[in-house]
Amino acid sequence: MKRIAIIAGEASGDLLAARLILALRELRPELVFEGIAGSEMQAAGCTSLFPMEKFSVMGLVEVLPRLPELLAIRKQLLQRWQANPPDLFIGVDAPDLNLPIAKKLHALGIPTVHYVSPSVWAWRAKRVRKMRGNLDLMLTLFPFEVDFYREHGIPAVFVGHPLADEVSFNADRQSAREQLDLPLTKPLLAILPGSRLGEVRRLAPDFFKAALQLQQQYPELRLATPAATPRLRQELETIRQDIAPELILKVLNGQSRTLMQAADHILLASGTAVLEGMLAGRLMVAAYRVAPLTAWLIRTFKLLKVRFVTLPNNLAGEELVLELLQEQVTPANLVQALERLFNLPDERQQYILQRFQALHAQLRQNASASAAHAILNHFPTKKS
Repeated sequence: MKRIAIIAGEASGDLLAARLILALRELRPELVFEGIAGSEMQAAGCTSLFPMEKFSVMGLVEVLPRLPELLAIRKQLLQRWQANPPDLFIGVDAPDLNLPIAKKLHALGIPTVHYVSPSVWAWRAKRVRKMRGNLDLMLTLFPFEVDFYREHGIPAVFVGHPLADEVSFNADRQSAREQLDLPLTKPLLAILPGSRLGEVRRLAPDFFKAALQLQQQYPELRLATPAATPRLRQELETIRQDIAPELILKVLNGQSRTLMQAADHILLASGTAVLEGMLAGRLMVAAYRVAPLTAWLIRTFKLLKVRFVTLPNNLAGEELVLELLQEQVTPANLVQALERLFNLPDERQQYILQRFQALHAQLRQNASASAAHAILNHFPTKKS
């Protein structure tokens, strides 16, 4: 095996794929990679055939305007790899992009791997039927996913979560605050309304209204938010000025992980950031709001199959993170949820943090190296 096709569809996948590429190259230096790659993958040596940013869109409805362009890119990739087949295809996350490509390539006799299980155990469960017979290996980040896939006839290996390898549990708050030039002794609420423009526009207005109310009730409270890009920083500043011009809010250039470590409490968009908050050992309120039509489709067709939305709660099987979804996301509800955290009894706080720490230990498996070994062990004969 020498040439690997690999695709990531957004920033988190780009980072996962880059580390996997480096881990594979450490074991097999002769490997070469090409596909859809972001800056991290390219720095790891992957040739990018199309800009990854074109695929960074979420939601059932939100993707529709971009669909013709995305389908055209997929067609060009398939034509390229049909004419010159790679030895292996790895799809990293982005299941709506990667799984149809894996199906087509598998039919051509190209071995296929998917890294990061889609949440088929959580919603749109029928997707698992489309994977059977089209994937040679599923690499999962969570242990409970392995049994689910094996029950459906799909080989699966739990490799751990890369974030658990990186994020120290209960990292020093003082050190993080010094890095960010934040007050060392004041209570700090981190506000993370998302890393995508659509998320920020749907959540930041209510987040900022709630933050202003809390700031007025608790004069000592300090607030900070990270902006993943200059464009998002501009959007956050505009929303603050329009919605809550009196709000005293420090806007950072990125550094979301350090901010979470610096914080006493976190208000954030549901997603991978909630897992990162858990791994950091911080108490959180998570909120999410999708386009109204997307929410209607999910509810009407009962697409959501789990009790909770956030990963920490699903991993634990209980509510450790307070969740507010769709019409529940109001300034009043956010304030009420955050005040519950501010006044949480010590016994409950310790229980939550102990559960977080146990989950952190379970997920810490040196994921990139584990994934590389799993791939090479599964395809031992595919050598050049």
